[in-house]
Amino acid sequence: MKKLLVLAMTAAACMNAIAQHVNTSSAGYPITPVPFTSVKVVPNTFWGQRLDAIRTTTVPLAFAKCEETGRYANFEHAAAHMKDPSKTFKVGGYSFDDTDPYKTIEGASYLLQTYPDKRLVHYIDSVLDMIASAQEPDGYLYTARTQNPELPHDWAGSRRWTKEEDLSHELYNLGHMVESAIAHYQATGSRKFLNIAIRYADCVCREVGPGEGQACVVPGHQIAEMALAKLYIVTGNKKYLDEAKFLLDYRGKTEIQHSYSQAHRPVVEQDEAVGHAVRAAYMYAGMADVAALTGDTAYIRAIDRIWQNIVEKKLYITGGIGATSNGEAFGKNYELPNATAYCETCAAIGNVYVNYRLFLLHGESKYYDVLERTLYNGLISGMSLDGGSFFYPNPQASTGQHQRKPWFGCACCPSNLCRFIPSLPGYVYAVKEAPKGKESKSAVYVNLFLSNATQLTVGGKKLSLSQATNYPWDGDVTLTVDKNQAGAFALKIRIPGWVKGQAVPSDLYRYTDGKHLAATCIVNGDTVSVAPGADGYLSIERRWKKGDRIQIHFDMPARTVRAIDKVQADRGMVAVERGPLVYCAEHPDNAFDIMSALVNQKPQFQMGEAQIAGNRVVTLTTDAQTLSFNQEGRLAVQSQALTLIPYYAWCHRGQGNMRVWLSQDLSSINNH
Repeated sequence: MKKLLVLAMTAAACMNAIAQHVNTSSAGYPITPVPFTSVKVVPNTFWGQRLDAIRTTTVPLAFAKCEETGRYANFEHAAAHMKDPSKTFKVGGYSFDDTDPYKTIEGASYLLQTYPDKRLVHYIDSVLDMIASAQEPDGYLYTARTQNPELPHDWAGSRRWTKEEDLSHELYNLGHMVESAIAHYQATGSRKFLNIAIRYADCVCREVGPGEGQACVVPGHQIAEMALAKLYIVTGNKKYLDEAKFLLDYRGKTEIQHSYSQAHRPVVEQDEAVGHAVRAAYMYAGMADVAALTGDTAYIRAIDRIWQNIVEKKLYITGGIGATSNGEAFGKNYELPNATAYCETCAAIGNVYVNYRLFLLHGESKYYDVLERTLYNGLISGMSLDGGSFFYPNPQASTGQHQRKPWFGCACCPSNLCRFIPSLPGYVYAVKEAPKGKESKSAVYVNLFLSNATQLTVGGKKLSLSQATNYPWDGDVTLTVDKNQAGAFALKIRIPGWVKGQAVPSDLYRYTDGKHLAATCIVNGDTVSVAPGADGYLSIERRWKKGDRIQIHFDMPARTVRAIDKVQADRGMVAVERGPLVYCAEHPDNAFDIMSALVNQKPQFQMGEAQIAGNRVVTLTTDAQTLSFNQEGRLAVQSQALTLIPYYAWCHRGQGNMRVWLSQDLSSINNH
């Protein structure tokens, strides 16, 4: 592997004042992620199918769309102009179109770990050659300006950074470039993309900041903060962390100060999730990263307050965030409409990022409870089961106005799915090393349940685990210790909130069926008491040996859920869940008007199976009634069998009615 690139610039002098206030005693998150490169998902399983759809359909489609829609041409035009300044090109599309190739390369890089493919490696290399050709000599890489500096994109501004806080997305482009370049480097060992990204990051560190002659701006669309923090970890160069902290510290202090981009006040003073939901989630994730790396407790307190606001007042039952299309934004507290719910797919991905980082900070299962709810419902609903069509918003009810589309002019959601889903293996496990000199043991966290094999290190020693399960269709999980050189450690298994009778970590939603679910655990044939600790984990501490087997069972009946009465849109209605899955009623399964259906006060559910787009799903059927007027004009009640499917699988069989929240009280009929 090539030696590390010698960076030409040291940290900008303007950053010194910021650095003096940074507590660098913390080396990072208290809990260490197990990287995606160490976890292999079993094919033809629930998540194996998702990964295969991304590999065979979504990533090739995204690369093809980059070519068809001029994303690649933008880089070629920028290179042509730099070679011959007399050549200029009309700039169209969006100012952030460069990020679609970046995000697709990121997802393809993750996939290379599971599915090595020399042709894909060669293709990515050719795209990187094209990207590198568009980079200006000082490292700036933004084709919306470079291909025609005198007449750049309408959102770009006449000079670099002048419209960064508004519409230019120069720092947003940097963020996705860095995220992608690091994934490519981790997956392939090649520095080809990483060196391009470092040059642009160096340009930003020189030109953006509070110092004399610099542009004192913060991102109009956040993600650079997360990316620069990650670049600091990869390179060890602290100027990237300093720059990330500047971009957060100066929010609410520069020219544009409004809630749409969370710039209405300094980040440490914020206590409510507001504005554009994707921007917000990316910023909160960046705050967690910088807090972990600097020890800035004010950041941690702020992000904790904001998280509490989301889970108490602004989280959809599907784990989606963003109530309104007006600004793709969070609504007011308890404003959670159904048919007009926005719940952008990118926002669901951002919600996963935030909860994952808060788990790494605090080590509590409640963050993974929210993450799992989002993952299995409001996130994967954004992509069809075959990986070839997409939702931008993910509503909770529809009368046929919604349909999946093969692509979008603003293609952030498809390309974001390209990069997120292949990264899922990195969310399954985590490790907390025992502090030196302390008697406590290291801990291995099992956070998600899916069939896989992993190799990780605990205390510098190798550990191999495998997991076999049919989750989310049933609650049986078997963990096997395949190899252990780490001696004794605590195996911490997450007991999901839905098992413990807590739909979410607040009173926003509550189970209404009175059922009490059980969890059991058997280790090598011996029953172990399932008594989760205050952190929500079942902790089993012992000297593990090869062949040890842990069998977990979670009861998984269908449940009914109600929202707190302050959520006006859901009053008198129930949602139905089974395990981590939220269910919905959809038109192909019900030959009556589901929008006027009324479920029983004490509904019972029967399980069944169906094939949707070639995928097996578990269905639920329950008794319901529809109300109508007969020929005499009298109200008539007709009994119906109402069939429900997992929410993520809706809209594969044509447009029509769908609803998540089902009327249970007479007052709620047609409240959808």
